This record gives sequence, C-alpha cells and structure tokens, in this order.
Amino acid sequence: MSERRAGKNSGNSPKKSVWRRALNQPPAPDRHPEPRAELSAPEPEPPSIVQAALYRDGVRVSSPATLADTFRELREQPSGMAWIGLARPPESELLSLAEEFDLHPLAVEDAMEAHQRPKLERYGDTLFVVLRAARYLDAPEEVDFGELHVFVGPDFVITVRHGAAPDLSAVRHRMEKTPELLKLGPEAVLYAILDAVVDGYAPVVAGVQNDIDEIETEVFRGDPEVSRRIYELSREMVEFQRATRPLVGMLHALMAGFAKYGTDEELQRYLRDVADHVTHTSERVDGFRQALTDILTVNATLVTQQQNAEMRALAEAGFEQNEEIKKISAWAAILFAPTLVGTIYGMNFTHMPELGWSFGYPFAITLMAIVCASLYLIFKHRDWL
Repeated sequence: MSERRAGKNSGNSPKKSVWRRALNQPPAPDRHPEPRAELSAPEPEPPSIVQAALYRDGVRVSSPATLADTFRELREQPSGMAWIGLARPPESELLSLAEEFDLHPLAVEDAMEAHQRPKLERYGDTLFVVLRAARYLDAPEEVDFGELHVFVGPDFVITVRHGAAPDLSAVRHRMEKTPELLKLGPEAVLYAILDAVVDGYAPVVAGVQNDIDEIETEVFRGDPEVSRRIYELSREMVEFQRATRPLVGMLHALMAGFAKYGTDEELQRYLRDVADHVTHTSERVDGFRQALTDILTVNATLVTQQQNAEMRALAEAGFEQNEEIKKISAWAAILFAPTLVGTIYGMNFTHMPELGWSFGYPFAITLMAIVCASLYLIFKHRDWL
C-alpha cells in the first residue's frame, strides 16, 4: 500500500479532517417543537458514476458498482489503480472522493462549480487538470462545448464531466486494448484523455471551415442573414480559442516536468504528439477568427455599397420626379393664364368697356397669347420645360 494511502488511513491528515467535519456535521436542532405537516421524502439523487474500474498491470481486475466498493477494493489492491468516471456528480460524492483521496479543497470546489478556464495545477502528488472539449453539431451547425475535470494521483484517476463531450468510454476501451500503455499508470490515462480531447477538435475545425466557405458565398450573393451568421460563428470561435490556447502552455508545462517527475519515454513521445496537434489546432482557430473578421469587414463594405447604390437610385428617382413636377407646374401656369382672362370676360358685367368695343375679342385673344408666350419663355429659360 502506498505511503499516501497508509498516512490517509491513520486519520491524521488536516485536509481530511476538514472534509470529515463537512460530511459528519450534526443536523441543526428543530426550532419548531409543535406538530408540522408531514413532508414527503426527498427524491434520491440519480447516480453520477458513469464507470469505475480497478486495474493492475494494465488489466481490469474489477468493476465496482459504488464509490464505497471502489475505495474498499483499492485498499485491498496495493499495486492497483482506480479509474473513476463521473458525470455532473452531486456535492456529496465529490466530498466523499475528496476525503478518500485527500483532494485539495480548492480543486474540489472548482469541480463542483464548473465553468472553469482550462488549467493545470499541482497539489502535492495530485494533478488537477481542467479541459474544454468541443464537438460539432451538424444539424444546427453549431459548436457544443463541454467541460472535463481530471484528478490524477499516484494510484487513481478521477474524471468529472460537465457536458456531453468528450466520450471517455472510447478512451477507456482504447486504453484497455493497449495494456502495455495502461500499465504505465495514471499519467498514461491523463495523456490518453488529452489526446481524445484534442482529436475531438478536428471535426470541429472541419465543420467551421465548411461554414466559413458557405459564409463567403453568401456574402457575395448578398444574403441579408449572413451578418448574423458571421457574428454567431465569431462568438463560437472566441470560445474555441479560449479552449485551445491555454492547452499549449499546459502541455509545455507537463513536458518541462519530464525529468523532475521521471515520466516514461513512451509517454514523453505521446505528449509531444498531442502538443503538436494542439499547436496546429490553435493556429487554425486563430486563422478562423481572423478570417471571420475580414469577412465581416468585406460584408460591411458590400452592404454599405449596396445602401449607397440604393440611395443613389432613390435620389435619381426623386430628381426625375421633381423634373416631371416642374413640367406639370409650368404647363398648369401657362394654361391658367388664358383661363383667367376668359373667366374675367365671361362675367358679363354691365359696365365693362371691352364688351362693347369692336376690338375687344382680338384684344382678349392677343392678351392670352402674350401671357402664355411670356410664361413659356420664362419656364423654358429656367429649364422647367
């Protein structure tokens, strides 16, 4: 049995006592002695254990059904390794794990709350890793992000999954098919998980590349909904960048500790390969974000040009309409002049000298012609006609 587990069972760990007090705190006294209405029993919390297994020399020797069985069998297997997979576990299970494996309270608190940034922290002989997995959803053309917390100790690996990704069952099956790698211990499991998370980025990269190609076509086709699609994909790329960029530094930090922690040479090569894939993915994501920024700029330019063309067309239409109104107004004024003269002479007043004048009619016609001709020349000079 390892020194860590022997020391833990002695009951002298101060961190353990903190979790024991949290778990064994007595219930508060009832402040209402009078009879109360009968309350229904609370529903039991659904089990969060996806799978738990014990391994020795890279071979599964047991598959406990509960955490208590896992703890007991691990104590009975001095050279064994426990691999416990949880999905959105309740606080009580995390506290139980913290007490059994002497996990740091800060790491356990992060695992409870989730929504953590990708990071790598070492607490004594326990490594705490936060990863952001991603998967591409074809139907809505969206990127779905999940969160994975990994505790790696001398003889245990605990995974706490928040979200649908990644599929750790595939990682477990892969490791069980290669016992020579699995027998290297918890570090080998960690590197396999890292590899699975990074490999899961490849379909996302391919899906995003296809979306960007479609967006470029829609931009030059003048699709009015393309701006919204660019914005939504840009937000997803920001999240993708937050998931991948910290991984580069995390993996380099692990590689820097090869000599200090005596990492197996095979695992060193394995980790370097994962680091290369992460670097490539991070560069692709940076390129996607820049491409989307450029596409958004081009789309804004095209939209502005289209709006300017529409405004110019409206201005031209308004100018033509004004020209027509001028012509109509000019001819209306010209036609109004003889109408006015004819109306005045049609009043048949008794005392109107021109009515008895022999030149009255020619005078009226001449006056109408002179007024109409004058108005025509004036409007023509002003380019209204």
